[in-house]
Amino acid sequence: MRQLLLLRHAKSSWDDPSLPDHARPLNARGKRAALAMAGVMRGLGLAPDIVLVSSARRTLQTLEALAPLPDSPMIEPMDDLYLAPWERLLDTLQAAPETARSLLLLGHNPGLHDLALALAGPAGMASNAPGTQRLADGYPTGALAEFSIAAPWRMLQAGGARLVRFVAPNDLPEMAS
Repeated sequence: MRQLLLLRHAKSSWDDPSLPDHARPLNARGKRAALAMAGVMRGLGLAPDIVLVSSARRTLQTLEALAPLPDSPMIEPMDDLYLAPWERLLDTLQAAPETARSLLLLGHNPGLHDLALALAGPAGMASNAPGTQRLADGYPTGALAEFSIAAPWRMLQAGGARLVRFVAPNDLPEMAS
């Protein structure tokens, strides 16, 4: 079995309207949420072999908050993941090395949400897996979806993954304030 982790970047700042979208940093709440999600990942023992991350500043800063990741995964910043539609994200996953047991994709909406819904498929979204309804309702900033995949990466397709869990920063007690 393979593990796919889909993490949306944490909340970003809109304070400087002169910044291009690609250069927007995390805001204070986003930094706190990213650190909280790092704690969730550690607590669940999630240790990706490969991290594919959008080259946008906010995704790279979200990744920085996860550090150090266990087992020093290969990290690949990719311009192609910036605001990519779900089909391009799926193509990227299908090109992952077959030796990778666990992969973390750190990106943006709406592509990430669309990818998660497509991978789970209609039957998966009708299940009672933890977080299924939460995922159906949206993919908030900083949220993490964990999928289990039986097929090789190159054969991954819509409906080809099982949602294990979906956790958003707002679900965590430390983010309630």
